[in-house]
Amino acid sequence: MAPETQAQDQSMSDDDRQSIERLRHAHDQLRSELSKIIVGQDQVIEHLLVAIFAQGHCLLEGVPGLAKTLMVSSLARTLDLAFSRIQFTPDLMPSDITGTEVIQEDKTSGDRSFRFLQGPIFKNIVLADEINRTPPKTQAALLESMQEKQVTIGGTRHPLPSPFFVLATQNPIEQEGTYTLPEAQQDRFMFKVFVDYPSYEEEYRIAESTTSDVAPELSPVLSGEQILRLQKLVRRVPIAPHVIHYALRMVRATRVQDDGVPDYVKDAVSWGAGPRGMQYLLLGGKARAMLNGRFHVTIDDIRSVAHPVLRHRVITNFNAESMGITSDKVIDQLIQNVSERNEGDEVAPQIAHALSS
Repeated sequence: MAPETQAQDQSMSDDDRQSIERLRHAHDQLRSELSKIIVGQDQVIEHLLVAIFAQGHCLLEGVPGLAKTLMVSSLARTLDLAFSRIQFTPDLMPSDITGTEVIQEDKTSGDRSFRFLQGPIFKNIVLADEINRTPPKTQAALLESMQEKQVTIGGTRHPLPSPFFVLATQNPIEQEGTYTLPEAQQDRFMFKVFVDYPSYEEEYRIAESTTSDVAPELSPVLSGEQILRLQKLVRRVPIAPHVIHYALRMVRATRVQDDGVPDYVKDAVSWGAGPRGMQYLLLGGKARAMLNGRFHVTIDDIRSVAHPVLRHRVITNFNAESMGITSDKVIDQLIQNVSERNEGDEVAPQIAHALSS
């Protein structure tokens, strides 16, 4: 164990150690409960849990029939949270998501007043199913909710319940009648996770379990209050300066306008990740570390969340698309080529500048 890692672990209080142990145990329980219904998809479930404990939203992309909706609804049941599913369609209006004001008459006095009727967004976990099948105007209705955790109707702000997560799904192969998510809205999602086909053995188990009359029962593992406490603890996980420098180097290497960007990035990328990408790399690393029972973040934690954090923030150009180069392939090269440690990584930049002067 590195000296800075030992110092971080020794700085923990007994309460923090107990909380981390409870989270690690809850993580194992959550995986066990979900495995009663969801076969395989271990990495997808891991990324969902990391996003939730890092207070982020998640976009799931995969062809129909891969249990994306079942996965999200089952997760809500194991977390003992209020859940709603919004089926996005071309005729869906913003008020169908956020809610609307109606005129209510007092039968005694005859006075009329506006009353706000909450929409399905007022739940802890909101499944935005097939989000790319609704026009941008309705997609944008989620923006304030995802970023500000509130809805504004008629000039009045209505706070959303806490904790609050949007887990959206989209179909990558069906283009007719779909509306591509704008980059600004994609950037609100902490992760973009690909849901792939199961292996042969996994699909055999799916066939066996889903065609029988056995209906597994899921038990709640964590309450909303417990999740909120653990989310605050995730924010308190310290990160060594060299890990922050590594995340910064990876994100800044995607920006073709900057000096020193690798040639393979300049050839393949039109736009790179912004500061939010760096923030989510660090928060994802913190959450992953805690789920594994650690109170320090490693380079491997950053690498493990690099693809879901950056793949929708690294926009490839026409040249890359014509050669079959995806954002994931660019990220693969970054993971291989970005140096883990450089001279001066042990301190923050302003401290290094002060020492050099």
